Amino acid sequence: MKSMTGYGWAEQQDREAFVSVEIKGYNNRFLDLVVNLPSFLSSLEIPVRNYLGERCRRGRIEVSLRYREVDAPVNVSLNRAAARACWRAAAETAELLGIRESPRLEMILAMEGVLETDRRSSPQRALERIMPLLERAAADFERDRLREGEHTRGDILSHLAELEESRRNIASRAGEMEEILKENVRSRFAEIAGGGVDENRVYAETAALLVKYTISEELVRMEAHFGEFRAEAERNLSPGKKLDFLCQEINREINTIGSKALVLEVSREVVVMKEALENIREQLRNVE
Repeated sequence: MKSMTGYGWAEQQDREAFVSVEIKGYNNRFLDLVVNLPSFLSSLEIPVRNYLGERCRRGRIEVSLRYREVDAPVNVSLNRAAARACWRAAAETAELLGIRESPRLEMILAMEGVLETDRRSSPQRALERIMPLLERAAADFERDRLREGEHTRGDILSHLAELEESRRNIASRAGEMEEILKENVRSRFAEIAGGGVDENRVYAETAALLVKYTISEELVRMEAHFGEFRAEAERNLSPGKKLDFLCQEINREINTIGSKALVLEVSREVVVMKEALENIREQLRNVE
C-alpha cells in the first residue's frame, strides 16, 4: 500500500553543472502533476511529466527542478522600451518627492524586464543530466510513500479487525433476534385470540417477518466484503479507489442491519462498526 504523501530529493554538482530535483506528494482524488522548470528548459516538461505519470496514479505531485551550467553561454539583450519607461518612472518619482538626484544606472538595470537573458543550453544535454537525478528523486519519493503506506495499512487493518469482531458478535445474536420475532408474534396472537393460539398461524407470520427482518444475507455479504478488502489491502500497492468502493458497500450492509436490529447489543455493535468504518475512510484519503 502506498501513501499519496511523500518527499523525494536528489542533487548533483560537478565542474559542468548543478542539478537538483525535488518531488512532493499531497492528497488528491485524481492525479495532478505540477512541473516547475526553468523557462529555458520548458521543452523538457513532457518527458518529466510522462516519467512521473507512469509511476503515480493519484495525488497532487509537485516537481521542482533547478539547473545551472557553470560555463553555459548566455546572450544578454537590452529591452530599450522597458529601460526608457523605468527611467521616466524613476525620474518622475524623484521629482514628486523633491529629490534632486537622477536615477542611477544600476537601479534601472535591476528592474525587471530591462535586461533579457537567453541561456543557450542544449535541452537534450540538460535532459541527459536531469533524468538520472529525476530517477533518484522518484525512487526516494517512492520509498517514502511505501514507508508511510505501511503504517497506514496497519492502522486500516486494525479497524477492519474491529469490524470483523463486531460482525461475529452480531451473528451470534441472529438466533436471539429470531426468537424475539417469534415471541412477539405469539404475544400478539394471544392478545387477539385469548388462550387458543394457532401455532401454524404463528409460524406463518414469523416466517413472513423473518423475510423482512433477517440479517443473514447482510452478514454473508459483509463477510465477503471484508475478505476482499483484506486481500486488496495486502496485495495491491495502489488500492485506494477499490477500498473506497468496498467501504461504501460495507456501509450499506451496516445501515441495513441497523434498521433491522431488534436487540440492543446489535444496535451497539452497529455504532462500533460505523466508527471503525469512518476511521478507515479517513485513512483511505491518503492512500493511492
